[in-house]
Amino acid sequence: MSGTSHFVFLLVENFSHIAFSCALEPLRIANLLAGRDLYRWSLASEDGASATCSNRCVTLVHRGLDPLERGDRLFLISGLRVQHHTTPAILSFLRRERAAGTPIGAICSGAYVLARAGFLTGVRTAIHWEFHDLFAEDFPEVALVRNVFVPDERFVTASGGTAAADLMLHLIAREHGRDLSTAVADQMVYNTVREGTAAQRVSLQSRHGMRNAHLSRAIALMEAHVEEPLSPFALAALLGISTRQLERLFGKFLNTSPKRYMMEVRLTRARHLIVQTEQSISEIAMACGFTSTSHFSKVFRSRYGVAPVAHRTTLG
Repeated sequence: MSGTSHFVFLLVENFSHIAFSCALEPLRIANLLAGRDLYRWSLASEDGASATCSNRCVTLVHRGLDPLERGDRLFLISGLRVQHHTTPAILSFLRRERAAGTPIGAICSGAYVLARAGFLTGVRTAIHWEFHDLFAEDFPEVALVRNVFVPDERFVTASGGTAAADLMLHLIAREHGRDLSTAVADQMVYNTVREGTAAQRVSLQSRHGMRNAHLSRAIALMEAHVEEPLSPFALAALLGISTRQLERLFGKFLNTSPKRYMMEVRLTRARHLIVQTEQSISEIAMACGFTSTSHFSKVFRSRYGVAPVAHRTTLG
């Protein structure tokens, strides 16, 4: 690839600073090592003056939502409470740039904005794992994956954090060769560069120091059946083991019971939905397998020390 490629990073209010830095710095280092400007970049925000990230640092920008130049590449970077910062002006800008043929990508929770704009139906999409529950509820038509990034779709997406660096290193390798990409990673002291198909979260085996296939599959089944929780008996039957053996596995490796672990999975999902969505508490209770709102509220308060409504109000 010859010439200079120009990236425009649209910073949505409350954007992730680590995702932004990991997206930008590989481009700067690539220029440094190549001895010429392979990449240029501009920063944009809705007001054309600045954007505030989630750690409350303020970043000055170069431009607002004016039309981009032909050949520009647009990457949208957002963060927490993305649904509240997805404004009509940003959606109009994105739709106009799509119509103009601008290549568009998204990092961290940015895929949520692209989905709201109507871009991602049937598109394999990566978003930060913490937004998966919100995203799946709001956009069931999108082919959500748990990869760190997806580089080979009409809309490139990365899941956030250091995944932005993985994506940029992938693009540098594709456009200027693997040697330069590796040299950039070395300059970043980044020795765990991941392919797009890598999983976002630390594996169950690594997190718990376990190597038991039955337990790993049991947890995967629990996470897939939050709305209709599996009993220990049903779970053991699906695994082809006895309920007693299942109990022993959870006790040995996780120091808990299958029933308690399943409840933790459900409450974690509920907390994500409370924080990330506008769904009613009763809707969230049903989505997480609780037969009544009162029972859900009681269990939630016992786990987190506060009622679901109060938890949402405090965070809001």
